[in-house]
Amino acid sequence: MKPTYPNDLGRSLVRFFQDYLPAQRGMSGHTIRSYRDACVLFLRFATQQTGRPVESLDVDVLRPDLVTSFLAQLEKERGNGVATRNARLAALHTLAKFLATEHPQHMSTLQAILAVPFKRGARSEPMEYLEHDEVQGLLAAINRGTALGQRDYALFALMFNTGARVQEILDLRATDVRLDTPAQVRLTGKGNKVRVCPIWASTAQLLRPLCDARGPEGQIRPLFVNHRGESLTRFGVRYLLRRYVALASREHSTLRGKSIHPHSLRHTTAIHLLKAGVDFASISQWLGHASLNTTMVYARADLDLKRQALLQVFPDALATPKAGNQTPARIGLFDWLRRL
Repeated sequence: MKPTYPNDLGRSLVRFFQDYLPAQRGMSGHTIRSYRDACVLFLRFATQQTGRPVESLDVDVLRPDLVTSFLAQLEKERGNGVATRNARLAALHTLAKFLATEHPQHMSTLQAILAVPFKRGARSEPMEYLEHDEVQGLLAAINRGTALGQRDYALFALMFNTGARVQEILDLRATDVRLDTPAQVRLTGKGNKVRVCPIWASTAQLLRPLCDARGPEGQIRPLFVNHRGESLTRFGVRYLLRRYVALASREHSTLRGKSIHPHSLRHTTAIHLLKAGVDFASISQWLGHASLNTTMVYARADLDLKRQALLQVFPDALATPKAGNQTPARIGLFDWLRRL
């Protein structure tokens, strides 16, 4: 039974979150929660600025000047970055479009909100990922002698294996895992797009105890849970990762200068696939990218790949000359092109 509200904004918000976003737009639960958080933050800000209680706010509270002030507050007082600021604005843009169809009398004001621009951020920091020995060091830092340690080892091994987003891993159920050959997991990504990712036999063995622990009646429960039996959260994974990176950095000093977060494991998988010679189209499908352009960023991220490319362009142009006056060998056009 849907709750009832005394004004247009309340009723519209119910339809926005219960029908429009999940049914008409097909947005994932993760995106809907992000939109919810943006709306909650804006409504709280609106009550502070207008002096009106939240239950009395109506559609007229969505004004471009208030939205602009809200975005400024996110950056100055909450310390949010440009990406977070733009994500909040995207949620308000979507809400404004929806409200315009339901309340055309507010069309001009809502259109002005849609004109509030996204902010161009500063140049991003270099992409952080783990080298092969750092991956081994991280996994070796996990104490597999406890049940929680076995869970953590399986969690991070699976993230390295699949390159999945952390939320995709946390949404996994036992029914999404195939342990028999060919072992694989079914991941649900952005926009509820489903893809199947192969996993190593060793990864499947790590997941088997977790799947068996669910039993026949618990196959739809989350695969990775905390000590209370509740689903792990993204913040929980971040905490665990920081803990193991700190432990691994004792043996691997290169980790101390890196800012590693759960998405870094996804970057790690992509970079190592690229180094192994996997083509961009396959990597894009593997990672569930909506566009090949997203995958191309990894070509600019890895220094080793840049060194390899450099060696292909006039590799012997600056070589130490041999003794004597020797005429350099000519190379054909096609040979030269192949070196590029």
